[in-house]
Amino acid sequence: MEKPLVNITYCPKCGWMLRSAYMAQEILTTFVDEVKGVTLIPSETSGVFTVHVDGKLIFDRKQMQGFPEIKQLKQLIRDEVNPTKHLGHSDVK
Repeated sequence: MEKPLVNITYCPKCGWMLRSAYMAQEILTTFVDEVKGVTLIPSETSGVFTVHVDGKLIFDRKQMQGFPEIKQLKQLIRDEVNPTKHLGHSDVK
């Protein structure tokens, strides 16, 4: 079974590249055995910040009216790539 790819689409005009890179680093560190990689995609549309796992939208800044906390994003990705994975201090209590 092929590992899923995570895509983070962000607005470079809004200055969200560093935020996206930080989130990519956290995802790659946490899901080293579960994901194929993380791709950062600059959007041509202003205000975009979305996260997809193998094409499935798991987070949209506009729908959620803000950015995810890294803990929340890890939980959403975990639920897609390995629901039984324990995230330590990032798990919901």
